[in-house]
Amino acid sequence: MHVSPDSLVYWQHGFLQINATILFTWIVIVIVTFGSWLITRRLSSGESIPRWQNFLEIIVSAIRQQLKEITRKEPDRFMPFVGTLFLFVAISNTLSLIPGFQPPTGSLSTTAALAIAVFIAVPIYSVSEIGLVNYFRNYLQPSFFMLPFNIIGEFSRTLALAVRLFGNVMSGTMIVAILLMLAPVFVPILIQLLGLLTGLVQAYIFAILAAVYIGAGMQIQKKTK
Repeated sequence: MHVSPDSLVYWQHGFLQINATILFTWIVIVIVTFGSWLITRRLSSGESIPRWQNFLEIIVSAIRQQLKEITRKEPDRFMPFVGTLFLFVAISNTLSLIPGFQPPTGSLSTTAALAIAVFIAVPIYSVSEIGLVNYFRNYLQPSFFMLPFNIIGEFSRTLALAVRLFGNVMSGTMIVAILLMLAPVFVPILIQLLGLLTGLVQAYIFAILAAVYIGAGMQIQKKTK
């Protein structure tokens, strides 16, 4: 039983290696890329649109409205980024139901990379919205003495994003593996279905937290007296 897909190496030559994390990450990327192209290749802008496109637009509109309510900002700018995060995490966790598939989100290196992407995206979207001076001024609120604590807060929430997702996915994978050895086949199936629901919830939470952090960075905080 592998604690992390990083430890499962398929090919190695010198210091170069392809482990389960790299392999299955690329598989998820291909699925997301090809699936997005397949869904959007025949979009219609006319008065009559297919039912599947109408259903897709309803989902996108609902997600857009929810992001707008959460961040209090127009989400069109950062919605593709947040949506991609959700799709990657959700598909990675869903495919874990397939025997032999090692979810890349069960690796701390993957979740750390996703959290770092959010860490980089926050100042990019924030500066484009409120400007460089106002963004860095937020670190001095409510007073100059809060600067080190605000900086520590930025790094700590990035660490929390990575560890939260990694811990939930890894623990779910290990529980299923243990039950496969100790319990009848039907019990792990029920646990896997519960794990699927948990995986989708974790994808939702990760995407929402990313949107919250971006939206918070795009706000101009007023100095309190």
